[in-house]
Amino acid sequence: MTEHKKVSTKDLKRVLTRGDLMSIAVGQIIGAGIFALVGVAIGMTGKSVNIAFMIAALFVIIMAFTQILISGTVRLRGGLYTQAALLVGERFAGFYTIIYIISNIAIAMYALSFADYFLALVPGINSKLIAFIILTIFYLANLFGVKEAARVQNAMVIIMAIALTLFIAYGMPKVEPGYFSGVDFMPGGITGLLSAATLLTFATGGAAVIMNFGAEAKNPTKDIPIVLIVSTVGVAIIYAFMATVAAGVLPISEVVNQPLTVVALEVLPYPLYVFFVVGGAMFALATTLNATLGWVTKPVLQACVDGWLPKSLGAVNEKFKTPHVLLTIFFVIGLIPIFTNWNISGIANFSLILNNIIALVLSIATVRLPKVLPELWEKSRFRTSTTLLWTISIVATLTSALQVYLLFQDLSKTLVIGNIVLLIFASLFAVWRYKSGKVQMEVSYEEA
Repeated sequence: MTEHKKVSTKDLKRVLTRGDLMSIAVGQIIGAGIFALVGVAIGMTGKSVNIAFMIAALFVIIMAFTQILISGTVRLRGGLYTQAALLVGERFAGFYTIIYIISNIAIAMYALSFADYFLALVPGINSKLIAFIILTIFYLANLFGVKEAARVQNAMVIIMAIALTLFIAYGMPKVEPGYFSGVDFMPGGITGLLSAATLLTFATGGAAVIMNFGAEAKNPTKDIPIVLIVSTVGVAIIYAFMATVAAGVLPISEVVNQPLTVVALEVLPYPLYVFFVVGGAMFALATTLNATLGWVTKPVLQACVDGWLPKSLGAVNEKFKTPHVLLTIFFVIGLIPIFTNWNISGIANFSLILNNIIALVLSIATVRLPKVLPELWEKSRFRTSTTLLWTISIVATLTSALQVYLLFQDLSKTLVIGNIVLLIFASLFAVWRYKSGKVQMEVSYEEA
């Protein structure tokens, strides 16, 4: 493949429409969370789990307020990396780069989970082979261009929507009368409801990653904020209906801590149950994997442009306009846990708190938006008063802080120490690399 000699995020194709971004966001949100966490949330709040999903969506949007403001003001060619550099500072961009790379090591989790569902339908097949094949398919789809990967995503999201709709359509008529009354509705009170909502932010979150497509979106300042809000609320509404079926058909004791497939087997004819497992559960993981391979390289590409990492790693293919070297690196990173039996769930839990710490810092720094982008902020359709900007930033920061606190409660002492060590390492790397003189920060934001 022929490469550009000069590395730049300007080389990426600006081809993604609002519809493309919407399917990417929906595919990113709908993942293993809805199938695995509904039963756990029912155990916390009973039949009020549907309300918990809507509160979770509210939490997610509150935490994303600051991202809505900046993505609606300027095109961020390096996505969240550019946001970090712009609002916090150049050294923080180096710190962010290390945290970002480590936090995305768990990319194989989606391929491995896909293989588990496949094995449930076709026992006896090598799960590692299935995980390898599905990871390779989406690696190749993204290698040949972001628009091609978006077409694949659009098709899978349509099938997934049909599968989830069938679950709701067959399940709602079977919900027992008196759903919103009795001892099984909100048994844990407000505390149980809010705890369940906090847990379910893991199932309703994810749309913010479309900020990493800022360089490839046709109209990022118009489309990204709308897609972020609409996809989050829309998926949460679908989840609320699914949760009503999950908690309202069988006795609560039979669905607590059980996967959604238990109820699906009860309400769907077997052929449609198989379609639900494939088109719902397996495609939920496939769309998340495809979306992840689409956005995961973009912040690192800008970090290569700026000199935090070797520029050669950020080579962009001339024909397909894809960062093929970085994409291949993440593909190999995804293969390692598949063939070495790493504890991928442990890595995922490890990375989750790191992402929330970054979100907390960026929420605080959003108050600097009028200062660092005075002219573009004046033109922004999201421009607010200083008081409202501070209010949004504080609320988003406190919400992120609550998430970090709750996550720390569930981490083992080893993982807490590991997080601290990694934060120190990222800080030292940023200082060392910056002083080396190899970092030459490019302006990676522009009016759109």
